[in-house]
Amino acid sequence: MALKLTSLALVLSGAAALLIAPAQAQQSKRGNETLKKYCTGDYLSYCGNLDPDDPATDQCFKTNWAKLSENCRRAIDAYTPPKDSSSRKKG
Repeated sequence: MALKLTSLALVLSGAAALLIAPAQAQQSKRGNETLKKYCTGDYLSYCGNLDPDDPATDQCFKTNWAKLSENCRRAIDAYTPPKDSSSRKKG
């Protein structure tokens, strides 16, 4: 779940940037549209005072898990981050 929440924070950083600075924002290449759709409101409600890249954001989502919308919790549980090619063994 920690890995999923870290990925969620990265997705939400892109979503928050879209809300804060639409002219300058670039869409995040990590995460997916489902997380953005269902979790941005929860991020802004419970963790919006934190930088999305801060590890404290992961803890904030864990702390507020019961308060998160059902759709956001389902989106986090269903999300599978893409495999990072830099972590693969070379051989």
